[in-house]
Amino acid sequence: MKAVVMTKPGGPEVLKYQEVPDPKLETDTQILVRLRAAGVNPIDTKLRQRGTLLPNQKPNILGCDGAGVVEAIGSGVSRFQVGDEVYFCQGGLGGPRGNYAEYIVLEEELVTKKPASLSFAEAAAAPLVLLTAWEALYDRARLEAGQRVLIHGGAGGVGHVAIQLAKLKGAEVCTTVSSEEKASFVRNLGADFAILYKEKNFVEEVLDWTHGEGVDVAFDTLGGKLFEETFPAVRIYGDIVTILEPGADTSWKVARNRNLRISLELMLTPMLSDNMDLKLDQVTVLRSCDRLIEKGQLKIHLGKTFPLKEAAAAHTLLEGGSMTGKIALLI
Repeated sequence: MKAVVMTKPGGPEVLKYQEVPDPKLETDTQILVRLRAAGVNPIDTKLRQRGTLLPNQKPNILGCDGAGVVEAIGSGVSRFQVGDEVYFCQGGLGGPRGNYAEYIVLEEELVTKKPASLSFAEAAAAPLVLLTAWEALYDRARLEAGQRVLIHGGAGGVGHVAIQLAKLKGAEVCTTVSSEEKASFVRNLGADFAILYKEKNFVEEVLDWTHGEGVDVAFDTLGGKLFEETFPAVRIYGDIVTILEPGADTSWKVARNRNLRISLELMLTPMLSDNMDLKLDQVTVLRSCDRLIEKGQLKIHLGKTFPLKEAAAAHTLLEGGSMTGKIALLI
């Protein structure tokens, strides 16, 4: 099959479009999926830069998100038939199982049917950001109706989903964006207040919006110094969740004085720990999102698509940091 292979750690140029062996069914509970699209996420660019998490397996195919059509099934498969349209978040951390490819083999339990209202590209762009936002807001921060939440980078992949999930929970949402165009985009998603962070001090804007109290929950999707800078925008005894690792130079004084609850969100943990129970929990979350998508209550914004062979260009665009919504590769 054709696939985009990471030949070594480095820049986008290390991604090469080439022939690799076709994957084969290895157990009677596996399915072979002919991929139609793959999501492109920041984790892909980080693994490309630093090296994969499974360095001893070759070839290295990136891409955690995929969507496609079931082409073959094992003798013990009961949930799917050939021709079913599916999507999932599995693979892409190193080795031959990734979604920048024409085919992938998966355990049937880790796959769910694609929402009919989504294109393959939209579906492939959805799982990782859906799971990240869901776990961060609902599981880590325990967001409740009536609470006020700050979401950084609300026009981005995770951010635009987080806004919608927060509104579905009955929260009030403010979010940071870089332009008036993105401010309009997030308002259409339901955001109550958009802060143009290049023009305004977001902490001052949040405190003004909350009458000096601060938000109940802050969700940091960007990391760096922004994580620490957000502490004074969160109310005393509030929550802050980040999807990035806090820097070693983080000053925790404001967070400690305000008695903030700090949460770390990494939706890759089930894959990294190879814990089937946790993987199945995430499939259950995806099925909950399926229902919201089919009701028209949750939308995936696809900002840009590329052919599979142009994965390097997709990485270059994502690393530029100006994307609205998600990027997908068409296969």
